[in-house]
Amino acid sequence: MLLDNHGRTINYLRLAVTDRCNLRCFYCMPEDGLNWLSRRELMTYEEMLQACTLLVKMGVEKIRITGGEPFVRKDIMQLLTALSKLDGLKELSLTTNGVLTAPHVAELKAIGVRSVNLSLDTLDANRFFAITRRDEFASVMETMQQLLKHDIEVKINTVVMAGKNTQDILPLVQLTKDLPVSVRFIEEMPFNGEGHSYSGIVWDYVRIFDEIRQSFADIQKVPDPQFSTSYNYHITGHKGSVGIIAAYSRTFCGTCNRIRITPQGVLKNCLYDDGVLNIKDLMRLGMNDVKLEETLRAAFNVREKDGWEAERKRLENQNFHESMATIGG
Repeated sequence: MLLDNHGRTINYLRLAVTDRCNLRCFYCMPEDGLNWLSRRELMTYEEMLQACTLLVKMGVEKIRITGGEPFVRKDIMQLLTALSKLDGLKELSLTTNGVLTAPHVAELKAIGVRSVNLSLDTLDANRFFAITRRDEFASVMETMQQLLKHDIEVKINTVVMAGKNTQDILPLVQLTKDLPVSVRFIEEMPFNGEGHSYSGIVWDYVRIFDEIRQSFADIQKVPDPQFSTSYNYHITGHKGSVGIIAAYSRTFCGTCNRIRITPQGVLKNCLYDDGVLNIKDLMRLGMNDVKLEETLRAAFNVREKDGWEAERKRLENQNFHESMATIGG
C-alpha cells in the first residue's frame, strides 16, 4: 500500500496524454486554443508505460487516461492496450469529450475498459455549440449510445456554470430515469487558461442539490464509495444515478487517493498544486526505476493536506490559472 505523509492511500493515477483538444469549451481554454506543447515536450508512450508500470508496482490500482482529449493523440489505443495488460492494475478508464470516441468503443470493451466519463454540459445542441464553440453534439450523443450498447458504464460529467447551462440541470437528471447513466454535476473551477483572476463560484454543491430537490423531492442520498469525490444520490424509479462533485469547495480532500501526471510529465500531488517534479525529465536524464521510485516516494511525503493549501502555495509563484487541458482533466 502506498501512503502519503497524511496517511492517505495513493492508488489512483490520472494520466493526461495530450494538452490538445478538438473542442474549445470557454471554461477550459481561450477560443483560439493554447500554445500547444511540441512533440518533444510531451511524454512518449514508452515513457508513460514505464512510469505507469512503476507506479502500479508501488501500489497504484486504477489509471484514468485524460487530456486534453485523449483521442486527439495518434494511436492512443496502442497505449491503452499496453496499459490494460499491466499486472496488478485493477481498473483502466478514461475521460473523453466523445467527439472521436464512438469508432473505438468496441475495442475499449475488448481490452477491459468498464467505465468511461463523458464530458457533456448540455443536452441542447445550440447551447452545446455556445459552450464548446464546435458543432459536435451529434458525435457526442453517438458515443454515449455506443458506450451503452456495449455495456460500458457511462458517467456524464457536467460543469455547472451560472448563466450558461443551469437550465440543463433538470433535463440531465431526467436522463437518468430511462438510461443507466450516472450524471455528475461539477462545481466550476478556475482552470480556464485565460490568465484572469477567479473569484469563486455561484453554483456550489449545496445550490446544485437544492435545484434538483425542488423538482425531484424523492431524491435520496446513497452511500458514497470509498475515495468518492462525489456526493451520490438516487431517485425512486430511475435507472441511473446523480452525483455532485464539490471540485471548487474541495470537501473530499481528506480522503484523496489520486495523483496526476501532466502531458509533459509533471507529477501533481493535487489538482491545485504547481507540480512537484518532472518524471519525463528524470527518465531522459537516465534515472533508473530504483532511484525513480525513491524520488516518487519522497514526493508523496510532502503532499499538501488539502487543495486550499496547495492553491495558496501555487499562487505564490504565479498569478494566473492554467487550463485544465494542460493539467489533465
